[in-house]
Amino acid sequence: MSDASPFNNDDGARQLRVTWVDTITPRAVRWAWEYEGDGRIPVGSLSLAAGREGTGKSSFGIWLAAQITRGTLPGAYRGQARRVLYVAVEDSWEYTLVPRLMAAGADLSKVGRVQVQEAFGEEVTMSLPRDNTALEEAIAANDVALVVVDPLMSLLGDGLSASRSREVRRMLDPLVRIADRTGSVVLGIAHHNKGAHTDPIMAVSESKAFTDVPRSVFAFARDDGNDCRVVSQTKNSLGRDAASLPSLQYTIEEATVPLPNGEEAHIGRFTPQGVSERSVTDLLRAKDDGEDADERSAAEAFIVDFIGSRGGEAGAGEVIKAGRAAGFSEQALKNARRRCKSPRITTRKASMGQGWVWAFESEGATKVLKVPCPEKTTPSAPSVTPSADEEETPPQPAEAGTCPHGAPEPDLCAECGGATGTALAGGDRP
Repeated sequence: MSDASPFNNDDGARQLRVTWVDTITPRAVRWAWEYEGDGRIPVGSLSLAAGREGTGKSSFGIWLAAQITRGTLPGAYRGQARRVLYVAVEDSWEYTLVPRLMAAGADLSKVGRVQVQEAFGEEVTMSLPRDNTALEEAIAANDVALVVVDPLMSLLGDGLSASRSREVRRMLDPLVRIADRTGSVVLGIAHHNKGAHTDPIMAVSESKAFTDVPRSVFAFARDDGNDCRVVSQTKNSLGRDAASLPSLQYTIEEATVPLPNGEEAHIGRFTPQGVSERSVTDLLRAKDDGEDADERSAAEAFIVDFIGSRGGEAGAGEVIKAGRAAGFSEQALKNARRRCKSPRITTRKASMGQGWVWAFESEGATKVLKVPCPEKTTPSAPSVTPSADEEETPPQPAEAGTCPHGAPEPDLCAECGGATGTALAGGDRP
């Protein structure tokens, strides 16, 4: 009996095949890029780098390409100088890309510019899936380890809509198979849209297929408060959970590149700076809240000082009321509580009828709490005048970002949060 069994379709051109799993040989994941022992980008996969304009995502592609051409990238290619193909649609090779590659220390003899020419020599933009076969042949013929596409959306074929997932997959799914067959990494560069998203995945332009299909996804953002930029991994399908991977910070430093004609080019160079304490999600949330770095620090300092003056714990409503009087918004205070690391600040329900409490975390506390939604009852007699805690979180009307059931925050309410309505002691969301 054969390993795969074909079943003919009515039109005769397509077949459904069944392969018994005991005939499939399992393979260990090989990582093209590792950082401090954690796999970041798998060999033979599609990866995405996304961010707003000016965040350095294209510079990251240049840096990655340069590392691979020199064999210095930590991972499977280390010690092997490999070739790279570069598909660039928006940037000039003479004025931008070649100087950037030089500044990054790339071996230019191992970087190939990809162009598509029609019958009469006219240069056109590569189109996928139309040019899939030609691309795969070029990768295989030149033993290419990395293909950079900047921007990825520019390769979407004629007649395909970037907002329809099924049509976007007609471009991306074949790229995944090409990467797998050739063992190369395909890195696509994508833009974040201009909406007020605080989720880096949802901020990627157009169809969600752009983040669903790749095996690894990276988000880029500016951290103006620390004069640097941050890259966070938001998806890592074949390795450690992306949420547990540390974000990394980097700068775009000006580099002077001597040109063959004796002139100089001044160009930005991607320079890694190690682990970042803040993630891209943190930065997007802070921007959405309208906070700047000074306001964030001041809000955190206020909360720590206020709770400390109350012996290490205080009513949430009391803190918020005092914070408002000091000039902070309620949302800025709640965000500051979540960010506090030294000390961490927990939130818990006090005794019955006493509202919510913010308190310094005791040493060694690791308990995960799930707070039940307070039951809503109809009083049989006039209600007692509410406490200050309760005034800060009235049951109704519910404002955006608040809990209509009495909890100070929706992520602490079992009814609002559903299966995900949990919070780690210390205030951080899972």
